[in-house]
Amino acid sequence: MKKIFICCLMIALVRFSNAQQPIHCLIKTSLGDIAIVLYPAKAPATVANFLRYADKGLYHNSSFFRVCTPANEATRKVKIQVIQGGNVPGSLLLDSIKIETTKLTGLRHRNGTLSMARNGMNSATSEFFICIGDQPALDFGGARNPDGQGFAAFGRVTAGMTVVKSIQAKKDTAQYLVQPVTIYGISRIN
Repeated sequence: MKKIFICCLMIALVRFSNAQQPIHCLIKTSLGDIAIVLYPAKAPATVANFLRYADKGLYHNSSFFRVCTPANEATRKVKIQVIQGGNVPGSLLLDSIKIETTKLTGLRHRNGTLSMARNGMNSATSEFFICIGDQPALDFGGARNPDGQGFAAFGRVTAGMTVVKSIQAKKDTAQYLVQPVTIYGISRIN
């Protein structure tokens, strides 16, 4: 009986340990692949939310649809550079999640950071963005969001920033791409 208990305890510890390890994923787009790593030990709820969409195939045929560039941000007081994607039809949206601020996680919005888009407090669902260059205005206390909570960073690009930049360079009207870039899917690779 003692051996069974120890074995079960070991399995539980391995599962817990694995749940805390970085998770590698691949975003397949019509312009090329973007490799990312997620940090469940630092942003567990945000990573779990993103993976719910990815694992259910809900990002299949979504898109990168919005870009913030120096040109289309010229009149804004607080300027950023990001690409935004992950638009899922409303009927497929899962419950929104509580924001894990950068103050809580210790993650920052640096070049290649993956973060959740949101409209209001605790409103993030499927949409995410990727930073181009360091974007401290998106961190907790940053001036981009009026509530000062910033956005929930939860991963970063490990390969494919050239694809990210090529998406940002596409023609837009008022930040929305004239021809959105298709996301074929997002899947785990480890």
